Amino acid sequence: MRKKALLIFLTLMLHCLSFAESPLQPIKLDSPRDTFKSYWSAMRDYKKGLETGNEQLQKRIEDASRCFDLSEIPYLIRIEKSKQAAIFLKEVIDRVILLDFDKIPDDPNVTRWRLKDTEIVISKVESGDHAGEFLFSKETTFRTEEFYNKVKHLPYLHGSDHGAGYREPWLQSKIPRWAQEQVIGLAKWQWLGLLGAIFLGLVIKLLGETVVILGKKIISSKPESLKYQILASIDKPFGLLLASITWYICAHFLKIKGVAAAVILSLIQIVGSIAVIWASYRLTDILSHLLSKIAARTESDLDDQLVPLVSRSLRVFVIIIGVLATIQNLGFNVMSLIAGLGLGGLAFALAAKDTAANLFGSIMIILDRPFKVGDWIVAGKVEGTVEDIGFRSTRLRTFYSSQISIPNAMLANLSIDNMGRREYRRVVTNLGVTYNTSTTNMKKFVEGIKQIIKEHPNTRKDYFHVVFKDYGSSSLDVMVYFFLSVPDWTEELLQKEVIFMKIYELAEKLGISFAFPSQSLYIESVPEALRIEPKGSVD
Repeated sequence: MRKKALLIFLTLMLHCLSFAESPLQPIKLDSPRDTFKSYWSAMRDYKKGLETGNEQLQKRIEDASRCFDLSEIPYLIRIEKSKQAAIFLKEVIDRVILLDFDKIPDDPNVTRWRLKDTEIVISKVESGDHAGEFLFSKETTFRTEEFYNKVKHLPYLHGSDHGAGYREPWLQSKIPRWAQEQVIGLAKWQWLGLLGAIFLGLVIKLLGETVVILGKKIISSKPESLKYQILASIDKPFGLLLASITWYICAHFLKIKGVAAAVILSLIQIVGSIAVIWASYRLTDILSHLLSKIAARTESDLDDQLVPLVSRSLRVFVIIIGVLATIQNLGFNVMSLIAGLGLGGLAFALAAKDTAANLFGSIMIILDRPFKVGDWIVAGKVEGTVEDIGFRSTRLRTFYSSQISIPNAMLANLSIDNMGRREYRRVVTNLGVTYNTSTTNMKKFVEGIKQIIKEHPNTRKDYFHVVFKDYGSSSLDVMVYFFLSVPDWTEELLQKEVIFMKIYELAEKLGISFAFPSQSLYIESVPEALRIEPKGSVD
């Protein structure tokens, strides 16, 4: 029983000890000594993990990588570069010096410290996310491979850890000498490999596009289906994305490093980002189409006007977020970049004030809804049918078929006469009949017009006027005043024609003639001096 109790006690103690240190405990980077100890401990665990196959210990290289200043290394190669720097630095130190941690300063006020007889430097970070921490300097991080190439022929020092288990890649050892010669920063075999990678990427791009095209043909009988629309949207971007992935894998396989790796991987990152942004941009059309279908099922006109604006907003959002994400992935701090615009940003904001005013004007038009697409409006001196309500302006199609764009900021401040929302359309005309029209026929004519208006299905029956209004200079004037209930101008013209034609038929039936402006000249006598005698005579 005692042995069993002791065993349980020891198990509990070991369990407690295993959790004595929090898994989220940060590595110490408070002085040059703390940084070197953290790095050294992590690299020893990493090598032990390689030797024993312990994956948990192998992950300790990530802690070692955090001891390096990576602020100027492109994001795409940051993780790989930090691990390479950690391994190369361990290989270098074990060949040139045995560390004595007591001789490394533990003073947090030191700003820079260099390892004896080397160019390995630890410096204090002054700004950024790692401000106040001591890290291996930017130059040291960049030059670790250079240091290794200088000392790799040296044996490990007695008492050292014999490096970090680094072995040169098998492929590099099999490449002939002529292919290892450097040309513009890369070996000849790497240049040849890049050409092959470009060709392979283009082939993969073509294959990817072909697969999408075949998928479209399989479901071509359902062009309105969501699957078909998605395939139609991503055919070209999908091939470009596959090509960029292929190039990224090839770049790592070719062991391209340094500045060349930064440039090539950045270009690949840009191409891949373009593919993703392109696909996302085209996919917004599908969402807009779905929103249009939903809006068509509702009775409200507001959602019909919002769909085009939402569609444009999505496209702008995709482009802006895509560009910012690309810049961030290239290793630039987007927020710092935006904040650094300073007065330039202020000047840009002032220059864009009209754009902002138009944007708010479009929002007010949508919310207030003085008109919608398809309405016939009169805005100031402009008259026409609304074709589109955009972010910056509203486009009208005039009745002489030209297109006018009015800035929304201006349009929001104008008095808008929406002719398309009239419940009734007024018709006013004056009919002039000749003075020889009898009173009986005039009465019949007026009453007949009233009856025509009453019997027409599209007229307002409770309010209209047909009256003998005036004695004109050349006619007896009859005023006809009524309202039509029709949906648009075209129908208004057609119904007016029907009514006017019936009035014309009524006038013919009653024998009434329509007058036109005329004057009668009456001559009582002609003076003797003005008389003209005919010459000659006719027998």
